[in-house]
This record gives sequence, structure tokens and C-alpha cells, in this order.
Amino acid sequence: MGKRVAIVGFGQTYQRSSRKDVNGVELINEAVQTALKDAGLTINDIDAVVIGNMDHFEGINYVDMWSVEGSGAVMKPIIKVTTGGTTGTTVAMCAYYHVASGLFDRVLAIGWEKNSESDTTGAIITAFHPVWERPNLGGAIAGLAVEASKYMHNYKITERDGARVAVRERLHALNNPYAHLHQEWMKGMKVEQIVDMLVGSEQNQVLAYPLRMSDMCPRTDGAAAAIFASEDVAEKLAPIPAWVHATANRHNYVYLGDLDWNVNETLRDSSRKVFKKAGIKEPLKQIDVCELYLPYSYAGLKWMEDIGFCGPGQGPKLVWDGITDMDGEMPVNPSGGVMSSNPIGATGLIRVGEAALQIMRKAGTRQVQKDVNFAFATGFGGCSWADVMLLGKNKPA
Repeated sequence: MGKRVAIVGFGQTYQRSSRKDVNGVELINEAVQTALKDAGLTINDIDAVVIGNMDHFEGINYVDMWSVEGSGAVMKPIIKVTTGGTTGTTVAMCAYYHVASGLFDRVLAIGWEKNSESDTTGAIITAFHPVWERPNLGGAIAGLAVEASKYMHNYKITERDGARVAVRERLHALNNPYAHLHQEWMKGMKVEQIVDMLVGSEQNQVLAYPLRMSDMCPRTDGAAAAIFASEDVAEKLAPIPAWVHATANRHNYVYLGDLDWNVNETLRDSSRKVFKKAGIKEPLKQIDVCELYLPYSYAGLKWMEDIGFCGPGQGPKLVWDGITDMDGEMPVNPSGGVMSSNPIGATGLIRVGEAALQIMRKAGTRQVQKDVNFAFATGFGGCSWADVMLLGKNKPA
């Protein structure tokens, strides 16, 4: 690449089930203004804009055009990207490559969604083959339930193991004022006690075995914006820039029946690519904090194994031993993750931005106490699409 690149500013809106106080343009602008303030810039300092959301869900088009008064892209180069649930991380990658190319010094990346004005399940169902796949679909839940069931069968995983991940995410979210779900009733309770309540509760509805309501992410209104800057200006804009060390993506679109449910191949392969490029040989020891796109609880077990943090079937032990908790060896999702906030077009960008905040030591009440040299962020979505990005405190060689 022609230029090394760093994140120098990040902003996000308060994420809620419905943001009726703003329209889409105003929601976007809320995130943009926060990111600009964080970087000490004005919109005049931005050279180009990358924006994305899941427009298919909301039944809209051309957000790059009609939102320019919110994004600040008037008379600026702008590009829109959409890749399903990974839209936010793809926006981040696209902005990174724009800067790395040497064409721009400061690029604004924006992801957003107003899920309260959309029919997510309806959009997912009608996106699949009308004969071979649609009768088996219940939105995203059916495929995730198949994956979870297969994983449980292979390694004798229990519902308590999945619930343990859900509890971690919701407890972390209590430290994040921007998070959608704040389950205050969990405060002061022991982890094992909460796990037993979730598994044993008749009110915790089973959606598709083994997935209960508590195992799933919410539908959220929200937006996020990150500013990517070239090495020529990054260190002037941020005391501690979050440098992009490596990024990769993979996708594998086949019929659902043709997928290998034993392994998340795209996440595995993209992670291996990034680790090799960055010289990461022991991810669990060398990476200090993760913001992982975990749309449901069992992904917090199985996908940890696929990424390479532990061996097959060892995910539950990693979680139960507290290694992924806020005070653990490798905290996962200090923000509360996707299971606590899911404004789909922004969700992946929030993972990247929250990872950057940990490096920049600007995460506030959700800042981990250890020194963060490497932060790892992922995105995952339709077509089994996986994005990964490794951020570091030190400038890449």
C-alpha cells in the first residue's frame, strides 16, 4: 500500500429500539458530528466519504445521494457499499483502502440503520431462493439454530454454555451508555445465578432450538462514523492513533444445505490471512482485546474456535474461565457487542470503532485496564461473509 493508515476519530449515536426523535439524515449527522469532534476536525477537512446501510431491509435506495446534508458529502467524492450484516466493517475497509491508495488523507466512514422502520425478517426471507430455501427460513434465526445444534452435538455443548456468553455481553453493556440493551436487573448478581435464570425461565422464549430470546441480538436504530487518516496527518490529529495493521474478507455464497456447518470457513480463512500478515502466531496471547461480531450466543463459543483463539470444543472453557471478561486475559466485546446493540448497517463499524477506542484509551467506562497494543475486530453477515481488521498502537513497519 502507498500509505499507512490509522483511525483518528470515532463517534456513535445512542442506540435504541426506536429513535423517533430523528430521521435518517439527522441520525447520520449525529454520528458524523461526534466523530469530527473526537478528531478535532470540521467537515471541510474531510476529503471523501464512504457510507453504507442495509437499504434492502428498509426498502430505500441511494442513501449516498439523499443523505448528503447529514453525511457532509456535499461536493465531495462519496461511495456507498452494502454487504449485508458486514456492511459496517466493509465501510471501514473501503475507507481504509481509499486512504491507503494515497488519493485521500482523511476519509469519513459512516454506517447507519433505522430498524424500527424496516422489516428485517421479511427482507431476509425474500432474498433467498423461493423454492429451495425459503420454506426452511425464519429470517436469520433458522440458519443460526442449525449451526448451534450441530456444534452442541459435536462437542456436548449445553444451553448453559450459550447463556454464559449472553450474560457476559449484557453485563459488559451495562458499562456502555450508547448500548441499546441495559438489563439493570443483572447488577449485583453472580454470573452462574443469571445463567441458571435464563436457562430455566419459561418466559425466556425458545425461538428455534436451542436459541432462546436471550441468545439473540436486538433490532436497533443507530449510526456510527469513523475517520481514517494517512500517516502524513494521523499523528498530528490523534495523540494515540489506532493503526490498521491488516484487514481481509471472505465470502461463500452457496445454498444453505451446501454449507459446512462444522466450521465458519470464511471467518477462519480471513482471520488466518490477517494473523499471517501481521505476524500473529498466538492470537490469544498477542491480541489484547476483541470486538467480535457475535449475533447470537453460541457464536461466542464456536467462532472463537474458528478464529483460532482455542481448539475445537474448547470455547466454553475459555468463556467460563473468565478469560474473555472485562478483567480477563483477552476481553471480548467490552462494549456489549452485537447482542446488546444491532443497528445493522452500523454494527460492524461499531466493532472497528470500539476496538480503536480501546487502543486510543478513549473508551471511558468500558475501557479495559490492561495496555492495549493489538485490538481485533470482525464483521459477519449474509452469504457467509466475514470481514476482519487488526488495529495496533504502534505504526506498522
